[in-house]
Amino acid sequence: MTAAADVLRPPRAVVRRGTGSWALQSALDRRGLGPVAGVDEAGRGACAGPLVVAACVLRPGDGRRLTGLTDSKLLTPPARDRIYDQVVARALNWSVVVIPAAEVDGLGVHVANLEGMRRAVAGLTEHPGFVLTDGFRVPGLTAPSVAVVKGDKAAACVAAASVLAKVTRDRIMAKLHAELPVYGFDVHKGYCTAEHNAALSTHGPSAEHRWSYVNVAAAGAEHGMRPPHRVARAGVLASVVNNGAPRAAGSGGC
Repeated sequence: MTAAADVLRPPRAVVRRGTGSWALQSALDRRGLGPVAGVDEAGRGACAGPLVVAACVLRPGDGRRLTGLTDSKLLTPPARDRIYDQVVARALNWSVVVIPAAEVDGLGVHVANLEGMRRAVAGLTEHPGFVLTDGFRVPGLTAPSVAVVKGDKAAACVAAASVLAKVTRDRIMAKLHAELPVYGFDVHKGYCTAEHNAALSTHGPSAEHRWSYVNVAAAGAEHGMRPPHRVARAGVLASVVNNGAPRAAGSGGC
């Protein structure tokens, strides 16, 4: 095995039980593969609002110092805001990319997500030695990387990125609520809920909705509306997300 191939492999042999929930990142730092960047997104399953992607590099050991840091979806809004402020203050480097609904529609959500992750890493002022992504591989990164299943629970830098992305997106959705109060973005943050679907049925979609999602497209058709931007039809989703969970197989709409 060449030295280059060894660098591309996460050091699994040194990650042992009992080393704590942030063991992978610590192992990479100990092997001299840092700085380690974590990357995560918020809003992938939403049918309105932007997709937000963040990359974050923490100081070695800061995973233990950021009390309460975990997957942003498991935190209360006040806890997320508190940890967001701590991460912004302590992180060695961080970057947030906001991809508007029109771009998500034009690219398709998965392609937009991958592109956002590449942009977020490129936006770091210091090139990372290694990148940990949440859940799936991201081709085209300029540093060695590995996808970590449930990375926002396994790597502190990924959890920090998830908080940056989630808080940024929630604040954007609060501003959109002030502009478009009929949809209730302050409550469901653009995800598909019964309340959101009812508002779509009553008022039709806005320019902030993702017309590549079937419930939005259906509501637009009911009102005789056309998408205000290009939609990658090949990427139209057959299912969307209900409160963070996929809808049941075979169910209609959202």
